[in-house]
Amino acid sequence: MKVKKRWLVSFVIIAIISIVSLFWENKNQLQSQFSSVEAINFADVAWLLTSSSFVLLMTPGLSFFYGGMVGKKNVISTMLQSFISLGVVSILWVVVGFSLSFGESLGFEIGGKHYGIIGNPFDFMFFDNVGTIPHKQLAGTIPFVLFALFQMKFAVITPAIITGSFAERVRFIGYLFFICLFTLFIYTPLCHMVWHPNGLLGAYFGVKDFAGGTVVHMSAGFAALAGVLVLGKRKNSEHIPTNIPFVLLGTGMLWFGWFGFNAGSTFAANGTAAMAFATTTVASASAMLTWVFFDRINGRKASALGACIGAVVGLVAITPAAGFVSIPKSIFFGFITAIVSNKMLYWNKLKQIDDTLDVFACHGVGGIMGMILTAIFAEGQNASLLHGGWSVFGHHMMALVLVAFFTFFGSILLYKIVNWFIPLRVSEESEQIGLDLTQHNEKF
Repeated sequence: MKVKKRWLVSFVIIAIISIVSLFWENKNQLQSQFSSVEAINFADVAWLLTSSSFVLLMTPGLSFFYGGMVGKKNVISTMLQSFISLGVVSILWVVVGFSLSFGESLGFEIGGKHYGIIGNPFDFMFFDNVGTIPHKQLAGTIPFVLFALFQMKFAVITPAIITGSFAERVRFIGYLFFICLFTLFIYTPLCHMVWHPNGLLGAYFGVKDFAGGTVVHMSAGFAALAGVLVLGKRKNSEHIPTNIPFVLLGTGMLWFGWFGFNAGSTFAANGTAAMAFATTTVASASAMLTWVFFDRINGRKASALGACIGAVVGLVAITPAAGFVSIPKSIFFGFITAIVSNKMLYWNKLKQIDDTLDVFACHGVGGIMGMILTAIFAEGQNASLLHGGWSVFGHHMMALVLVAFFTFFGSILLYKIVNWFIPLRVSEESEQIGLDLTQHNEKF
């Protein structure tokens, strides 16, 4: 398929979506699933509107975080790969993504109870049935449309996280098709299985994922690892980060937005939100300091880049447990995860496969550590290993293996499918010149 035809197909797809949206009408009315306008809590609405805005800011923050780390000739392309997700995934989420994530469970029976692996794609297609009345099961005190928009921001940032792994060598149009497939076939079923009330991992395995350690960071981390293996190493993997102030700015935006990411996942303005707010910032602070000190005792300089990476690793680690653990425990979450991620980042075998911005070492390993630590420390009777929940811990470990297998091999398959139609990797000449000029005709 020639270049112009690829872009023509993309244009036709968005044109068809735009036209169909004018006439779409779902005959499936789901009135029994909703309460009434009187159930709305205005404090919860205000907090979720704020949290949704916070989480949206994280994707531009990620673009600065990644853009400052790459070489000068790839800054714009790297930042755009994150930023474009705001457009692509938002439309995809409205059309069918939200319905696949939170529609009526489609799955199978276990012990006389139904467990879902994906949502009914027609329940909320084009945001039909998504209005101002609260949904009884999913978010009982806020308009359903606000719940849908809040969840949209999570879907947006997940494929954006992946881009750091194959930065400086991916073809833009191929990447656009990949994030569509990833969102539909990896993110939405994982989201449904963990966060829907009847989801297989959440309801049957008892997986605790407060705000996305499994759904967002583990899935992005393993998809990143898969992408590195499929695309291969860069021709010149040595470069100096172009703009450390960009990285500092991006880290600040991510840290700020993460308060909405974690504390907003209570879906209420309450004490749990306040606790999640606190554990989020404390874990990040702990991981930042640990990373800097650990670098220094290993003979490396105390760097701004290291401090930023450490802070983000702490944010990733606490995400699945933010509302389930105390503030002192969040210090340990940041401390131990920073050490493990730091060791993985400098592990020679990971360096050899050329994960450009160490996405797996930070997000993948951070998500894994968060999931394990949550299964050990989550508070409440039989909630975790330390509180008598041996089965919870065992189910978490089983789910960890299942999620890793599903996201890694599923992503490899999607990369291969896209690469069959559109070469995912740019030419050697384009890579040498830089993606800013060859893909976008722009210069930093």
